[in-house]
Amino acid sequence: MSPVLVVLDLMGIFVFAISGALVAVRKELDVFGVLVLAGTTGLGGGFLRDVLIGATPPAALEDWRYLLVPVVAGLVTFWYHPTVGRLERQVGVLDAFGLALFCVVGALKSVEYGLGPLPAALMGMVSAIGGGMVRDLLAGRVPAVFRSELYATPALAGAAIAVLLDRLDQPYAVSALLGASVCLAWRLLAMWRHWQAPMPSGPASV
Repeated sequence: MSPVLVVLDLMGIFVFAISGALVAVRKELDVFGVLVLAGTTGLGGGFLRDVLIGATPPAALEDWRYLLVPVVAGLVTFWYHPTVGRLERQVGVLDAFGLALFCVVGALKSVEYGLGPLPAALMGMVSAIGGGMVRDLLAGRVPAVFRSELYATPALAGAAIAVLLDRLDQPYAVSALLGASVCLAWRLLAMWRHWQAPMPSGPASV
């Protein structure tokens, strides 16, 4: 994987790991539980992506930095969780940055491993939302991607743009930056305007 993608990957892991650690702290888990949810959130999407595209063993098992980053994020959150918790809005913004970073990293890495444009874009989305889904399932919650403001859609759009620009022979940095910018802007607007995917109308049948 190119150095640019590695840096973006590690940045996304750190941001997502903080969100996972915060969930663990609020569930009153011990330090081990905090580290497990931090690691799951930070590494889950990328781990799933690597297995699906045949990039084995996954990067998280080959490069010590991939294991160190979520541990650091988890411990920082564990020790300073009152301060981090008060910054929840800022953490939400950081989570949007993580979503944007992961969707383009996942898409462009999938292209490197020979996937076509559509599968690569889907892998970018999986990279971005996979860790959060596993985190919520472990924490006994309905995954946020199913109940919060638009989340998966911006990730898919950002991944698709990154793949399209790569197909047009644009530099990695350009493809990643523009794809991530679209995802980030869409996600932040969705948070601000409370945009959601359509919900069923009327009372649910039993």
